[in-house]
This record gives sequence, structure tokens and C-alpha cells, in this order.
Amino acid sequence: MTHERALHQDIRPLKVAIVNLMPTTVVTEIQLLRLLGNSPLQVDITLVRMSSHESRNAPPGHLEKFYVDSTALLGEFFDGLIITGAPVETLPFEGVDYWDELTRLMDWSKTRVWSTLHICWGAQAGLYYHYGVPKTLLPQKLFGIFPHSVNERFTTLFRGFDDEFLAPQSRHTASDRGKIAATPQLAIQSESEEAGVFIVTAREGRDVYVTGHLEYDSLTLDREYKRDMGKGLPIAVPKNYYPHDDPNKAPVVRWRAHAHLFFSNWLNFVYQGTPYNIEEIGE
Repeated sequence: MTHERALHQDIRPLKVAIVNLMPTTVVTEIQLLRLLGNSPLQVDITLVRMSSHESRNAPPGHLEKFYVDSTALLGEFFDGLIITGAPVETLPFEGVDYWDELTRLMDWSKTRVWSTLHICWGAQAGLYYHYGVPKTLLPQKLFGIFPHSVNERFTTLFRGFDDEFLAPQSRHTASDRGKIAATPQLAIQSESEEAGVFIVTAREGRDVYVTGHLEYDSLTLDREYKRDMGKGLPIAVPKNYYPHDDPNKAPVVRWRAHAHLFFSNWLNFVYQGTPYNIEEIGE
């Protein structure tokens, strides 16, 4: 932050909306709120649901008590918006029952939100809708903890990052890297030899697309693995997660520090860039 900006800066809470599309509704809330709360900045959170989709996984009455329908956002301005992953990645985007509602929200975000953070399927959906980037089905699920490199070190998002860092991945599909690289509005900020593209930005960093799950806690991959095993689904042991790849041993967490750093950096980026008069975002 420049000295001039610091002298003239007014302070207000940041308004951040979370569109929670994950089936693990409460767990995902806790994961994201834990990361967003690790900051001296004041952050007001609005939890958002898709009115065109009936959730079968949230506790009874939970969504009605703590969430608002996406239509309630359309007349508002927000400093930040987070769109989570969703268990629909093998479906065509247009085949998702709330696709029309989600695209209205993504259109709204272009003029009413300072910065939007897309996660996993949310990243694929955003890249497809805004830039026509297709997704492809992987031969097998990308599942585990993978090393990623930073292509653009001198940006706010990666301030304090090591040259290589670990992050969880859990997906059956991938966005087309060739199309991303050929789109001048997009920049590949981080990627992995094994896991592919990890973080993409657009609009001078204001839109962020993260293909993995930095927000995952220590046992998320463990729960996913045991869930799929219990259903008899073809699932490999998550890579680089259990000691000696033994699911009977407690997993080792090696991504938590960079997860906190990434979300703190994103909030800092939003804080430094968003107008004090929030309605000026549209300008």
C-alpha cells in the first residue's frame, strides 16, 4: 500500500458473499469461514443458495435460517464473491439444474463485485461461461496432494509463497490448458506437472479461478476416500496424503499454511482495491 493511499484510507467492513454449492454444506462453511476469519480485516459474510436447486444434504432448516436466495444479491454490491465447487463436474454445464441461476449471478458479478474467487467446479464453470474454456474428462480422478509452482511471483495473491507449494486436488475433469493459454484475458498464475493448471486470473487479478481445494481441512480427502470405498466406486488412495499411502494411518497436513496465506492475500487484494463507496464498483 502506498503512503498516499494509507493516509487517505477510510475503513469499513468488507462484504463477501459465499455461493455454497458443496454437498457438505456445513463443513464447507466452516472451512471457508476459518480461512476468511484469519485476518485483522472486518468481513461481513452472506451465505447464498441456489433457489432452483433442492439441497438434500444440509441439516433441516439450516439453509432457511442462514442462507439467502441468489436473487437477493442482484440489487446489491459486494467486495468479494466466492463460488465453491459442486458434485456435478461430469455433467454438461447446461445440464446442471441451477445453471441458468448461476450464470445470472456470474453476469451480475461483473459489475457488482470487485473480485470473484471461483473454486474447483466453480472455476471450471466460470472459465467456460466467461471465456468459452471447455472441460475434459480425466482418465481417472485426480485425487491427493500435489506440488504446484508459481508462475507470477510478484503479485499480491502469492506474496510470501514458496517457489513450490502443496495443495489438495479432487476432481474428475480439467479445464483445457491450451484454450486458457490462448485467451489473452487470462493468465495462468500457478500450475503443476501432474495436476495441470491450478490458479488462473482475469480482469487484472480481480477474477480468480482455483481448480483445487486449498480450503480442505485435514480429513476431507479421507472422508471422500472412505465414502467412495463404501459405495464400491473405483477410487485410488489419495496421493501424497497418508504416510506410506496407508489409509489406516492419520493423514499429514502439508498445505494449511499456504491455504491461510492465499485467502489472506486475496482479502488483502480486495481490501486495497475495492472502492470505499461500494457502489463505485460498477464504474
